[in-house]
Amino acid sequence: MILVVLENQRGSIHPFSIEAVAAGQRFASELNCNLGIVCMGEKVDELKSQAQNFKSSQLIIAKNPMIDMYSADGYSKVLSNIINELSPKYVLMGHSYMVRDFLPRVSAKLDIPFVSDIISVDFNNGSPLYSKQVFNAKLATSIELSSDQALLSFQSAAFSSDDIENGSPETEIEFDVQISDQDIRSESEPEFQESSSGVDLTAAELIVSVGRGIESEDNLPLMQSLADSMGAEVASSRPVVDMGWLPAYRQVGSSGQVVSPKLYFSVGISGAIQHVVGMKGSKNILAINKDEDAPIFEIADYAVIGDLMEIVPKLTEEINNSK
Repeated sequence: MILVVLENQRGSIHPFSIEAVAAGQRFASELNCNLGIVCMGEKVDELKSQAQNFKSSQLIIAKNPMIDMYSADGYSKVLSNIINELSPKYVLMGHSYMVRDFLPRVSAKLDIPFVSDIISVDFNNGSPLYSKQVFNAKLATSIELSSDQALLSFQSAAFSSDDIENGSPETEIEFDVQISDQDIRSESEPEFQESSSGVDLTAAELIVSVGRGIESEDNLPLMQSLADSMGAEVASSRPVVDMGWLPAYRQVGSSGQVVSPKLYFSVGISGAIQHVVGMKGSKNILAINKDEDAPIFEIADYAVIGDLMEIVPKLTEEINNSK
């Protein structure tokens, strides 16, 4: 069996988890296994109603008031119990902040290897070969496991939510959650995934991302106006954060957030590999840069070569006038 564990994000399935469902369906098809989808923890009924739209063999509901609020102890205890009972070959999740926190504990409890932050998978005669980035995303390495079981987490855009096969689960089961006060020795802050002042760019469908090509912090309001006209979030490359123009939670890249919006609007970003690994999974990439040899154009779907200080105000005005 392949298990996909869903994560709740303010009443909706986390985007990384939706991609994990696509991964699970692919694994189940390639390895001729059943697919189980696990709904557990906070707002489990909302997860269940959405997961009922995905084709799977089993929908597994783990409900208990003690895991309504996330804690690494509680989640690792319940998921470990599910794995012990169902003995899945692979357990799949998106590589979110929550997964980074509690899944290593499951690995330690069960002595099952955890391969994290996977960017791609090749299926070689029933033996998956995993790719991970190393040396600050400058190289990729391949991993093949000899273990009969594994925990896997996938970087955003390793699989596409567009590939999900819709349908319904063949069966639904309520998992008997066995947990007590003694199992939970830690407590997470209410806003676990990001600080109250932060922004979860992974959930944004439209992003306007700025680089040092905007030349000055004084030009940020122009970029914000463009984002506001589009209903987009503002993001940036690392140099903008290093110069203090934007806070670190706005950074996209190997040392920032990994995003896959419907549109990634790159403004004044050259396209260094450390930035590209954080946004290459975007459905559409539009880039403005005056340097026609900028690396960002190698992956852009739409390229505009020109002075962004002339283009952005006119584009913003046109968007506002069309409303």
